[in-house]
Amino acid sequence: MANAATTAGTEQPHGSGGLPQFDTSLWPGQMVWFLIVFAVLFALMAKVFVPRVGGAIADREDRISGDIAQARGLKDQAEAQAAEAEAEMAQARARSHKLAADAKARVQVEASARQAAEEARLGESVAKAEAQIRASRDQAMGHVREIASDTVKVIVARLVGAEPSAADVKAALAERS
Repeated sequence: MANAATTAGTEQPHGSGGLPQFDTSLWPGQMVWFLIVFAVLFALMAKVFVPRVGGAIADREDRISGDIAQARGLKDQAEAQAAEAEAEMAQARARSHKLAADAKARVQVEASARQAAEEARLGESVAKAEAQIRASRDQAMGHVREIASDTVKVIVARLVGAEPSAADVKAALAERS
Protein backbone atom coordinates (compact mmCIF):
# COMPACT_ATOMS: atom_id res chain seq x y z
CA MET A 1 0.00 0.00 0.00
CA ALA A 2 2.82 2.25 0.59
CA ASN A 3 3.60 1.82 -3.01
CA ALA A 4 0.07 2.69 -3.99
CA ALA A 5 0.16 5.79 -1.76
CA THR A 6 3.28 7.15 -3.38
CA THR A 7 1.92 6.59 -6.83
CA ALA A 8 -1.42 8.01 -5.90
CA GLY A 9 0.20 11.24 -4.57
CA THR A 10 2.02 11.84 -7.82
CA GLU A 11 -0.92 11.34 -10.11
CA GLN A 12 -2.36 14.19 -12.09
CA PRO A 13 -5.82 15.52 -11.27
CA HIS A 14 -8.50 14.72 -13.78
CA GLY A 15 -6.60 11.64 -14.72
CA SER A 16 -5.13 12.99 -18.00
CA GLY A 17 -1.50 12.23 -17.36
CA GLY A 18 0.17 14.98 -19.50
CA LEU A 19 0.69 18.66 -19.86
CA PRO A 20 -2.32 20.83 -18.92
CA GLN A 21 -2.03 22.81 -22.15
CA PHE A 22 -2.90 19.72 -24.09
CA ASP A 23 -5.85 18.82 -21.90
CA THR A 24 -8.83 19.72 -24.10
CA SER A 25 -11.18 19.97 -21.17
CA LEU A 26 -9.26 23.08 -19.95
CA TRP A 27 -9.23 24.84 -23.31
CA PRO A 28 -12.48 26.81 -23.04
CA GLY A 29 -11.32 28.53 -19.81
CA GLN A 30 -7.87 29.22 -21.27
CA MET A 31 -9.48 30.70 -24.39
CA VAL A 32 -11.63 33.02 -22.34
CA TRP A 33 -8.67 34.26 -20.34
CA PHE A 34 -6.61 34.55 -23.49
CA LEU A 35 -9.32 36.69 -25.11
CA ILE A 36 -9.64 38.89 -21.97
CA VAL A 37 -5.85 39.44 -21.75
CA PHE A 38 -5.64 40.01 -25.50
CA ALA A 39 -8.47 42.56 -25.41
CA VAL A 40 -6.90 44.43 -22.45
CA LEU A 41 -3.46 44.44 -24.09
CA PHE A 42 -4.96 45.45 -27.45
CA ALA A 43 -6.87 48.31 -25.81
CA LEU A 44 -3.75 49.48 -23.93
CA MET A 45 -1.68 49.31 -27.07
CA ALA A 46 -4.28 51.07 -29.23
CA LYS A 47 -5.18 53.79 -26.71
CA VAL A 48 -1.96 54.37 -24.71
CA PHE A 49 1.30 52.96 -26.04
CA VAL A 50 0.97 53.34 -29.82
CA PRO A 51 -0.20 57.00 -29.65
CA ARG A 52 2.67 57.84 -27.28
CA VAL A 53 5.24 56.13 -29.49
CA GLY A 54 3.66 57.63 -32.61
CA GLY A 55 3.65 61.08 -31.00
CA ALA A 56 7.27 60.68 -29.96
CA ILE A 57 8.18 59.58 -33.48
CA ALA A 58 6.27 62.50 -35.01
CA ASP A 59 7.88 64.94 -32.55
CA ARG A 60 11.28 63.50 -33.36
CA GLU A 61 10.65 63.76 -37.11
CA ASP A 62 9.48 67.36 -36.66
CA ARG A 63 12.54 68.18 -34.56
CA ILE A 64 14.87 66.51 -37.06
CA SER A 65 13.28 68.30 -40.02
CA GLY A 66 13.42 71.58 -38.08
CA ASP A 67 17.06 70.97 -37.22
CA ILE A 68 17.83 70.16 -40.86
CA ALA A 69 16.07 73.32 -42.01
CA GLN A 70 17.94 75.34 -39.39
CA ALA A 71 21.23 73.74 -40.45
CA ARG A 72 20.52 74.57 -44.10
CA GLY A 73 19.72 78.15 -43.12
CA LEU A 74 22.94 78.39 -41.10
CA LYS A 75 24.87 76.84 -43.98
CA ASP A 76 23.43 79.40 -46.41
CA GLN A 77 24.22 82.18 -43.93
CA ALA A 78 27.77 80.87 -43.48
CA GLU A 79 28.26 80.68 -47.26
CA ALA A 80 27.00 84.26 -47.59
CA GLN A 81 29.39 85.39 -44.84
CA ALA A 82 32.25 83.47 -46.50
CA ALA A 83 31.52 85.16 -49.82
CA GLU A 84 31.38 88.54 -48.08
CA ALA A 85 34.67 87.81 -46.30
CA GLU A 86 36.24 86.75 -49.61
CA ALA A 87 35.10 90.00 -51.21
CA GLU A 88 36.56 91.98 -48.29
CA MET A 89 39.82 90.02 -48.61
CA ALA A 90 39.94 90.82 -52.34
CA GLN A 91 39.41 94.51 -51.58
CA ALA A 92 42.07 94.42 -48.87
CA ARG A 93 44.51 92.71 -51.26
CA ALA A 94 43.81 95.34 -53.92
CA ARG A 95 44.36 98.13 -51.38
CA SER A 96 47.58 96.56 -50.14
CA HIS A 97 48.87 96.12 -53.70
CA LYS A 98 48.02 99.75 -54.44
CA LEU A 99 49.73 100.92 -51.24
CA ALA A 100 52.79 98.82 -52.05
CA ALA A 101 52.93 100.21 -55.60
CA ASP A 102 52.51 103.77 -54.31
CA ALA A 103 55.22 103.25 -51.70
CA LYS A 104 57.54 101.73 -54.28
CA ALA A 105 56.97 104.66 -56.66
CA ARG A 106 57.50 107.16 -53.83
CA VAL A 107 60.71 105.42 -52.78
CA GLN A 108 61.93 105.38 -56.38
CA VAL A 109 61.21 109.11 -56.74
CA GLU A 110 63.02 109.84 -53.46
CA ALA A 111 65.95 107.62 -54.50
CA SER A 112 66.13 109.35 -57.88
CA ALA A 113 66.09 112.74 -56.21
CA ARG A 114 68.81 111.70 -53.77
CA GLN A 115 70.84 110.18 -56.60
CA ALA A 116 70.50 113.36 -58.67
CA ALA A 117 71.55 115.49 -55.67
CA GLU A 118 74.49 113.18 -54.99
CA GLU A 119 75.50 113.24 -58.66
CA ALA A 120 75.33 117.05 -58.64
CA ARG A 121 77.45 117.19 -55.47
CA LEU A 122 79.92 114.73 -56.97
CA GLY A 123 79.94 116.74 -60.22
CA GLU A 124 80.81 119.87 -58.27
CA SER A 125 83.55 118.00 -56.40
CA VAL A 126 84.93 116.61 -59.67
CA ALA A 127 84.82 120.09 -61.27
CA LYS A 128 86.69 121.58 -58.28
CA ALA A 129 89.23 118.75 -58.37
CA GLU A 130 89.72 119.19 -62.13
CA ALA A 131 90.18 122.96 -61.66
CA GLN A 132 92.77 122.33 -58.96
CA ILE A 133 94.50 119.77 -61.21
CA ARG A 134 94.53 122.28 -64.09
CA ALA A 135 95.89 125.00 -61.82
CA SER A 136 98.55 122.65 -60.47
CA ARG A 137 99.40 121.50 -64.01
CA ASP A 138 99.57 125.08 -65.28
CA GLN A 139 101.74 126.05 -62.34
CA ALA A 140 103.92 122.97 -62.92
CA MET A 141 104.12 123.75 -66.64
CA GLY A 142 105.21 127.27 -65.75
CA HIS A 143 108.02 125.83 -63.75
CA VAL A 144 108.95 123.40 -66.55
CA ARG A 145 110.65 126.20 -68.51
CA GLU A 146 112.66 127.14 -65.46
CA ILE A 147 113.54 123.50 -64.77
CA ALA A 148 114.41 122.94 -68.43
CA SER A 149 116.57 126.03 -68.53
CA ASP A 150 118.36 124.99 -65.31
CA THR A 151 118.80 121.46 -66.66
CA VAL A 152 120.16 122.79 -69.98
CA LYS A 153 122.63 125.02 -68.11
CA VAL A 154 123.90 122.09 -66.04
CA ILE A 155 124.19 119.74 -69.07
CA VAL A 156 125.94 122.33 -71.23
CA ALA A 157 128.27 123.23 -68.34
CA ARG A 158 129.29 119.65 -67.94
CA LEU A 159 129.66 118.98 -71.65
CA VAL A 160 131.37 122.19 -72.66
CA GLY A 161 132.91 123.11 -69.38
CA ALA A 162 131.43 126.64 -69.42
CA GLU A 163 127.99 127.74 -68.27
CA PRO A 164 125.83 129.28 -71.03
CA SER A 165 124.09 132.62 -70.56
CA ALA A 166 120.40 132.78 -69.65
CA ALA A 167 119.58 134.54 -72.96
CA ASP A 168 121.21 131.73 -74.98
CA VAL A 169 119.26 129.08 -73.05
CA LYS A 170 115.97 130.97 -73.58
CA ALA A 171 116.62 131.32 -77.31
CA ALA A 172 117.44 127.62 -77.62
CA LEU A 173 114.31 126.57 -75.74
CA ALA A 174 112.17 128.95 -77.80
CA GLU A 175 113.38 127.30 -81.01
CA ARG A 176 112.43 123.80 -79.73
CA SER A 177 108.92 124.64 -78.49
